[in-house]
Amino acid sequence: MFREGLALILASQPDMAVVAQASTAEEALQEYRRLRPDLVLMDHRLPGTSGTEALIAIRNQDPQARVIMLTTSSGDMEIQRALRAGAAAYVLKSTPKNELLKIIRTVASGQRHIPPDVAGVVAEHLGQEDLTPRELEVLRLVRDGNRNKQIADRLSISETTVNFHIKNIVDKLQANDRTHAVTIAVRRGLLEI
Repeated sequence: MFREGLALILASQPDMAVVAQASTAEEALQEYRRLRPDLVLMDHRLPGTSGTEALIAIRNQDPQARVIMLTTSSGDMEIQRALRAGAAAYVLKSTPKNELLKIIRTVASGQRHIPPDVAGVVAEHLGQEDLTPRELEVLRLVRDGNRNKQIADRLSISETTVNFHIKNIVDKLQANDRTHAVTIAVRRGLLEI
């Protein structure tokens, strides 16, 4: 419904034309290959894979591709990943229509645009260490309700190593405890609910 509403808004603009729509990352990549549009509006959440993965695939084919990420999520890790992958803008779906149209025109002219609220979220966490893949794996298991012994068994590591990972996670996220770490990780876009 959001995509169809957005298409109607864009089609009503004299300087814009909607040339294709896609509901999955694979369809988006196929349509991009076929049409090479001037600009892509990509939803961050797509069935099967993330919009950021689709962005990476498109930019691998065409490093000059202009892609605006649309999302409901303001988690700093998702934003940073999309920007590092080459997103020209990262815009919340709650952005007012006129502001979104202005951003589209800005990006179409070859500029990048990061709204102040999105930039603020990213800046808040600059300089903080990223979690390692293993720490993320441990944190996912914590999120799923596993105790340290269960995590150790699942990952074939010692319980002492699990404790070490959890301590690092809590420190890096500046959390009070493991539960708080999960909450922070979800809010920042490191974990999905």
